[in-house]
Amino acid sequence: MRRSRLGRSGVEITELSFGAAAIGNLFTPVAPEEAAAAVDAAWDVGIRTFDTAPHYGLGLSERRLGEALRGRPREAYTLSTKVGRLLEPCPADGDDLAHGFAVPADHRRVWDFSADGVRRSVEESLTRLGLDRIDIVHLHDPDEHEEAAFRHGYPALERLRAEGVVGAIGAGMNQAAMLTRFVRDTDVDTVLCAGRYTLLDQSALAELLPEAEARGISVIVGGVFNSGLLADPRPGATYDYTAAPDDLLRRALRIEAVAARHGVVLRAAALHYSLGHPAVAGALVGTRSAREVRDAAGLLARDVPAALWDDLLAEGLLPKDGPLPQGGGAR
Repeated sequence: MRRSRLGRSGVEITELSFGAAAIGNLFTPVAPEEAAAAVDAAWDVGIRTFDTAPHYGLGLSERRLGEALRGRPREAYTLSTKVGRLLEPCPADGDDLAHGFAVPADHRRVWDFSADGVRRSVEESLTRLGLDRIDIVHLHDPDEHEEAAFRHGYPALERLRAEGVVGAIGAGMNQAAMLTRFVRDTDVDTVLCAGRYTLLDQSALAELLPEAEARGISVIVGGVFNSGLLADPRPGATYDYTAAPDDLLRRALRIEAVAARHGVVLRAAALHYSLGHPAVAGALVGTRSAREVRDAAGLLARDVPAALWDDLLAEGLLPKDGPLPQGGGAR
């Protein structure tokens, strides 16, 4: 599987990253053995980049991922986690499904982008992971904490990188505008942009991706299926974790029909499109089972002819000012 170096760092990622939110019991429980099998399958298909966060399952994702990776050669893979939410123990009160995770609500999340909070978060993540280092650390969803993230959180990450505690630093968000500020105003190595460079949403194309390309900063894309609509477009499908609007459903169905004319499933077209910009180093795909992991790797290996992109462009389903992926399969 193709590898890319993140910005000017020495950290490399594979073209596909294993997104570990799902094994933190995202929406529904995942059995421990199923979570371990998913990580094993990722390793078997050549994925060597694994992404988690304290937020995912109130630490369950980090604990499970660390346990699954602990017997692997540490130099053979890249591990990413995030800061910005500290976990504080509290009396268990039902479940955490209000935040999307089927786990006991025995901790509470505390937003903290202070320098001390960032260091504490990294230390606590290392404890939950049971590993000796973290390769990439992102500021996680600082949407409502912009100034704290830039004034305190980012400088703390920069110091951790200078000290060699982490190898690469960045920010992960579901929006492009603030990520563009990180690219322009800081020395991040990478940004993780979820859902904003897909077959249905190219908002990252306006500023983020051109700025990142010009400055040599690597972009990792997430949410390439927009939380479900580009995986299975049908009434009731979700877009950004809510019910998909009718106009987007119709658009997804039109794209699916064009892809089908070329013998390409929509999910493969969605993944290849999001990987097609020169600033994009890789895609993070959330998977909860070995089957889903193998499916994602299979999508990457599928041949997607250049004529598909030409037809989508001709039908007004892709922007005229964006780069089109090159045809091909596994890289």
